[in-house]
Parts: sequence; C-alpha cells; structure tokens
Amino acid sequence: MNFGGVFDPAHLTRQLETLAPATHDPHLWENPAEAKRTLAQKAMLERSLNRWKEIESRRDEAALMVQMSEEAGDTTLEREIGDHLAWIATAAEQLYTQLHLSEKEDPHNAIVTIHPGAGGTESSDWAQMLTRMYLRWAERRGYRVETLDLQPGEEAGIKSVTFRATGEYAYGHLKGESGVHRLVRISPFDANKRRHTSFASVFVSPEIEDDLDVVIADKDIRIDTYRASSAGGQHVNKTSSAIRITHFPSGLVVQCQNERSQLQNKAVAMTVLKSRLYKLQQEEKRAAMSQITGEKKEIAWGSQIRSYVFQPYQIVKDHRTGTEIGNVAAVMDGEIDPFIESYLKWRQGA
Repeated sequence: MNFGGVFDPAHLTRQLETLAPATHDPHLWENPAEAKRTLAQKAMLERSLNRWKEIESRRDEAALMVQMSEEAGDTTLEREIGDHLAWIATAAEQLYTQLHLSEKEDPHNAIVTIHPGAGGTESSDWAQMLTRMYLRWAERRGYRVETLDLQPGEEAGIKSVTFRATGEYAYGHLKGESGVHRLVRISPFDANKRRHTSFASVFVSPEIEDDLDVVIADKDIRIDTYRASSAGGQHVNKTSSAIRITHFPSGLVVQCQNERSQLQNKAVAMTVLKSRLYKLQQEEKRAAMSQITGEKKEIAWGSQIRSYVFQPYQIVKDHRTGTEIGNVAAVMDGEIDPFIESYLKWRQGA
C-alpha cells in the first residue's frame, strides 16, 4: 500500500525530524501562539504516523490470513479478511483526508454562526435543523461545543446561533461548511402540505486568541449591553449582561449572552470578532491572489454550496464537489464526513 507524496511513513518521519529543533528550543514559549501551533502540528504528525503503522499492521494480518486460507482451502476466514480490508480502506481514507489539513488555521477551534434566510418560520426551523446536524457531528468527533449566542425564532426554530467547537483541527474540518445551505421539503408549517424551499447561511471562522495579524482599535467598535432573551436562568434575564459589538470598518456585528457576567460575555464576543475579522482578511488576500494568478475563485460566504432534498425524492448534494448521499436522515444526524473529505480533496485539486 503506497499512496505516494505526503502519504507515506518516511515523509511523516522527515516532517517530525524537521520540527524537532523547534519543539526542543528553550525559547519556544516566548511566542505562545506559535508554540501552540508547532506542538499541535507535532501531535498531529505523531498520530498520523501511528495510524499509518496500525494500517500496515492490519494489512500484514490480512495478507497472512489470505495466505493461510488459500493454503488450507479454508473459506471460514473470508468474513474476517473482509472486515480487515474494510477497516484498512476507511482508516486510509481518513488519514489521507487529515493530511490535507495543512493550512496554518486548520488546528484551531471553530466558531460557527448560522442565520436563516428569508422565509420566516420555515427558514428559522431549517437553521435549527442545521445546528442540530453540526452538533451531532461534533459529538461523533468528540469535540466540545459551547453555545455563545442563541436567538430563538418567534414561532419555531432560531433567528441566529453562534457556537464554538473545541477540539483538534475543528476549523480544518468545518471550514468548507461556510456558505448557503438549501432545503427542499413538504413544510410541516403549511396546512396545504406544499413543497417549500428554504435557505440558511453558515459562516465558519477559526478561533484566534493572540494573533498579531488582528488589531482592533477602540475607535472602530461600539459596545452595547442588553438583557439576554434566551433561556439561561433568572440571572441572565435580570441583568443587562449580554454584549453586542459593532465593528464599523467591516460592518461586522457579534454578540454573546451565554456567560453569567458582562465581562465574560465581552471577552467571548471580542474573541468571535477577532476570529471573523481574521477569516475576512484571509479571504480578501486569497481573492486578490486569485485575480493576480487567474486561479479559480473559491466558493465562500454567500454562495449556495449544498442542497438537502427531502421531497419529491431524497438526496443531499454538494454543488462544488458533486458528492451525493441518498440517506438524508443520516446526514441530518451528523454523518457529514463524506462532504468534508471530498471538499478538502477538491480544494487542493486532489
């Protein structure tokens, strides 16, 4: 088994050896942000190398069982051999995908914001369905999720939600989810049972804590306080602890009402603002570079990336990669890894 390129143990070992001087540098933690990135990269490479060794071990076991089965004319091992081969194929695909996460921001936590499009209750419900899909996916991945801001819909669903997914390479996996998601279904809110099309926007940014590339001047922002409107106990509703920050140069508005104190909410809101500004800066740089080089423009915020069709047939299709899944229920229950994996390969032209 040899996929070439970065997908071999010798290459992973060389990358670890290249990182070794930096990880043993006594001055490493003089730049905490860079130290975290370096150690995260080292941990990822070590896990990848160990995974590769496990794949090779399983391959050798399967080969031995095939040889034993052929020599003895015994077919009882066929099922076990098949299980080994299926495991190897899945593990190799996952490892191959993980090695596409090479951008500087990929190891960071992810901040996800979801807004319904026009359509009132129907779109608000769709935004809530998408939120549940990502929460179930994060649960499967072992990521910790914290809701930073939640605005309930008037009748059902949500007006907006912002949550943080904490875990290794959370942003790297979720970055391709930014864009407009389209739903086609028989509306449960329509007494005539007509088919409706709804839209919701997803925006994903890396959590940036101490990045010198993001500078926010006091004169460029306005901070407003208000009483939280979502469920959070008596304390939340009795005090004006929720925070809304408006950034004038970009027009970005972020808010947080999840924490118990105004100070905590302000700190979280500033983190979200820095993350979104960082993402905006990176997209502007990529757009400028694409114009210079004539490269294909990246599909990003504001574009329809995926359709979820419940009626008259069932299919979920990613319009960038062409990936299709017929089991809509499984996708809505968080099984979106095929879309994530195909996007990462498509992005790098693999």
